Amino acid sequence: MFRHLIALFALAALITSGRLAASGPFHETDREITFEPGVRVLLNTSDAPLAGKPTTLILYALPNGNTIEQTVGKMRGEGVHWRFDIQHIGAQTRKLRSADSTRNYAVAYLEADGKSWPTWRKKQAQAGDARIREIVESLRGDVEATFGTTDVALVGHSGGGSLESGFLNAYTELPAFLSRVVYLDSNYSFDAEAGHGTKLANWLEADPRHTLVVLAYDDRNVELDGKKIITSDTGGTWRATERMAAALQAEGVILEEGERGAYRRLFAPQVEMLMHRNPELKILHTALVGDRSGYLHALTVRTALEDKVVTFDGPREWEEYIAKDEPNVYPSIQQIPPRAADAPTGSAFIESIADLPRQEREAAVKTQLLAGNIPNFLRRTVPLTVEALGLEGTSHTATLEVMPDYLAIGSDEDFVRMPMNPHTAQAFCDAFGFVMPTRKMVNDIWAASDIKIEPHPLTEARDATRTFLQHDRIIMEQLAGRTGFVAGHKKDVVISNRIYEKPNRVAIYGWHYITGKPIQPLTIVHVDWYVDYSHGIRPVRRMIRIDGKRDLPFEEVLADPHLNNLLSDEGTIAKPRYEIPAE
Repeated sequence: MFRHLIALFALAALITSGRLAASGPFHETDREITFEPGVRVLLNTSDAPLAGKPTTLILYALPNGNTIEQTVGKMRGEGVHWRFDIQHIGAQTRKLRSADSTRNYAVAYLEADGKSWPTWRKKQAQAGDARIREIVESLRGDVEATFGTTDVALVGHSGGGSLESGFLNAYTELPAFLSRVVYLDSNYSFDAEAGHGTKLANWLEADPRHTLVVLAYDDRNVELDGKKIITSDTGGTWRATERMAAALQAEGVILEEGERGAYRRLFAPQVEMLMHRNPELKILHTALVGDRSGYLHALTVRTALEDKVVTFDGPREWEEYIAKDEPNVYPSIQQIPPRAADAPTGSAFIESIADLPRQEREAAVKTQLLAGNIPNFLRRTVPLTVEALGLEGTSHTATLEVMPDYLAIGSDEDFVRMPMNPHTAQAFCDAFGFVMPTRKMVNDIWAASDIKIEPHPLTEARDATRTFLQHDRIIMEQLAGRTGFVAGHKKDVVISNRIYEKPNRVAIYGWHYITGKPIQPLTIVHVDWYVDYSHGIRPVRRMIRIDGKRDLPFEEVLADPHLNNLLSDEGTIAKPRYEIPAE
């Protein structure tokens, strides 16, 4: 089960994630999830869920051109891109959580490769719609496994509506767990001929709690730089909403027509369509979602919370819930190439190199790592904050971003934690912005880990390649399906001043018992080409955040007499790396 993908909150499968930003002023946890091909998801949940209450999973398909971070939003400030201040789905969701004591809310922000769901679907062809269904069902199943009964609100903004169309295409009948469908100026791709109207009408009829919400505006004559933004006689969401209304009525859904302020309103007991008449011909595409609180209104309309959480089309009544810069930092390892579809799995790779000479084996390991053949769950780092007193007696903190497990080769379903010599490990670290830890950092990582397992030494064929796989399988048995931030299962290749006491040495340390005592004291007994099954590489991001304010390179922190004790118990480490021999 562990091989499928690392689990959400150490319970459910199908997710690759690391703990990114936990607690803080809003008491929430963010985890990033990668689905192939090219779908990035940030799952946001409360740190203090309401016990025994149902959960709504809000699937928010991102608009074209926006990242997850921009969609979540953060406080305006110097150097902050304007896109961070237009949707504020994070702040609006926090406002909803604070107002509703009857259920939990989880939000999954879905970002397609290239920041465009229409482009992603076009590349995937018909397979893309089936993949969207799999992603939605995986996310929903994982959240339900953790929080209990879970329904889904499918929400799309702008190009995110293409994901909604793909989801509709993937089903003959829409699933019962789908409780709400929301189009936030995003129903461009609504297709009556594809059966979208029929499917939505049947879904509405199946359960009186099912709700369809559409927000749009009159974009037919809006201009930008002197040119109409809608260039065809059928384009835009005003016309798309009219087509959707006609398709629903053709299926027997009786829509009444009325007004709500500046909005034309088409409605039924389970349907709410609001179309801003836009007499000033403004571009309201994102203003409907953010500034006018359309996202919150769409989630609460036809519930007891309607018009009680926010004033729709009014001021931003959720400003206090906007995060400052720090809680909205979602570090990613995007420079590592995506894993190729034909890349070997971990067990297949081990078999392919099992009988190679040592140097050829190392070359093969390096090739796979630099090509990005690592499991997706290692593409996220876990933040770890340590504190120490400087020479002047002032307390300082350092926040490290650590891989949640040892560096491995293969897929999420089939990977092997790969022992390698320090030069191969250094090449990976240099290529992608990592360093190897010091002895102190290894101790801190072990102390902070969520899962600690007892070392399991082997005594025969220690340096044989197949023993690497044998030991990895033992680790998997010890984990017994548990996943998360793991330690205690390998010795670490570390950075130390001792590396240079003798030529061509590797420093090894760790492999902690559950008591916290390491099996292996810091040693340089081995030459640098020696590798055995017990060695592990734990990459740490090179940039270290000091005192929550500034990022400094690993080397600079270790050279600073006021800061180096945050990372080192050896004092200054002047040369914190392994020199890679010329090939």
